[in-house]
Amino acid sequence: MNQDISTTKKSTKNIHPLKWVPSAYFAMGLPFVILNMVCVLMFKGMGIDDGRIAFWTSIIMFPWTLKFLWSPLLELVKYKKTIVVITQILCGTGLGLVALALQLPVFFAVCIALLTVVALSGATHDVALDGLYMAELSESDQAKYIGWQGAFYNLAKLVATGLLVYIAGVLIDSFSNGITNDAAITLEANRSAWSIIMVICGILLGGLGIWHLFSLPKGESQVKPNTSVKNELKTVISTFFTKKHIWLYISFIILYRLGEGFVMKIVPLFLKADIAQGGLGLTEQQIGLYYGTFGAAAFVIGSLLAGYYISHRGLKKALFSLVCIFNLPFLIYAFLAWFQPDNMAVIAAGITVEYFGYGFGFVGLTLFMMQQVAPGEHQMAHYAFASAIMNLSVMVTGAVSGYLSDYLGYKIFFIVVMLATIPIFILSKTIPFTYAEEKKQA
Repeated sequence: MNQDISTTKKSTKNIHPLKWVPSAYFAMGLPFVILNMVCVLMFKGMGIDDGRIAFWTSIIMFPWTLKFLWSPLLELVKYKKTIVVITQILCGTGLGLVALALQLPVFFAVCIALLTVVALSGATHDVALDGLYMAELSESDQAKYIGWQGAFYNLAKLVATGLLVYIAGVLIDSFSNGITNDAAITLEANRSAWSIIMVICGILLGGLGIWHLFSLPKGESQVKPNTSVKNELKTVISTFFTKKHIWLYISFIILYRLGEGFVMKIVPLFLKADIAQGGLGLTEQQIGLYYGTFGAAAFVIGSLLAGYYISHRGLKKALFSLVCIFNLPFLIYAFLAWFQPDNMAVIAAGITVEYFGYGFGFVGLTLFMMQQVAPGEHQMAHYAFASAIMNLSVMVTGAVSGYLSDYLGYKIFFIVVMLATIPIFILSKTIPFTYAEEKKQA
């Protein structure tokens, strides 16, 4: 088995990681962010209420929580590259169909159904790509390129919530001819604008799928081909829950992104909501501009710096600082909710700081799951299991966030979010590492 693994990792010498890691993880992030965040603004512009938006755009994320169930089946596919390419093209096709569904009278139900298919494909893609990353890169290279991985995964977030949302805002203004007080005109303008955005997303993902057909390493499976799916799933689950410190690790995974799960869907709604409703009254163009320029730059810089920071300092020593940098910037939204500044520079600065912290801190959890939870014969499936638990935390908090913010109001809601982050600060100082020093070799 060790000889097979070594041989697999050597194949990467023919394809430099920077030729595929950035683009592949950008393709991984795009469907997740479109479903989780961009569709929030799309449905808001189409007249759907906040409660339904937050609930259904959280429910359709469920495949990212259940993906561990079919991860053993993916272990049996000879080359992970095949799965990655097919699912990228399938996601692109699904988003193209959403553009058509927006033209229907019952667009919301049909869009949710199509987006669920995209979610299933996207979750499957994530399992395969993470498995390919771990199979093709040595542990030292995993740490070295984790910043690039995190940067481009979340760069997709900034392109989608920044550039594409900005374009949507421009298109809405163009189609409505500046008329904002006519509901029918506004609805049709949003319908046309968001249809174009969905087509762009579909073309982008389809194009990335074609690119990766030629640029990805194969990612050959390490599991014996005659293993049954039923036995493989049973083994994956039993070995996962018997890992050392596993319940502490599960708690850590859930708590790390707990605050983010609450704010992820509410922040764009808060930024867009009228001042009289407790929001900041920003337009799609302003939201897109702040996310896509200052936020994008801050995020990429934060992600890249974090990768090298962890590589030099070591994950265990860096972990508490990563948790702080990831969670403390959520205080910014509490400040914005309480004081509702009308100075756009203050709002842009707040978003920039939050995105730098998000980019810097996010890679810590990714590397923790890769190097403390996933190691072993079933590393792809166990990483899928760990990331599924992570996404369950984000999905559940996202599903209730709309109702909670409606009940509490934005001011109290963001204070409650900060209180919810306290346990992760404590746990990050005390959590034991199963493979603490091994990762410092090489």
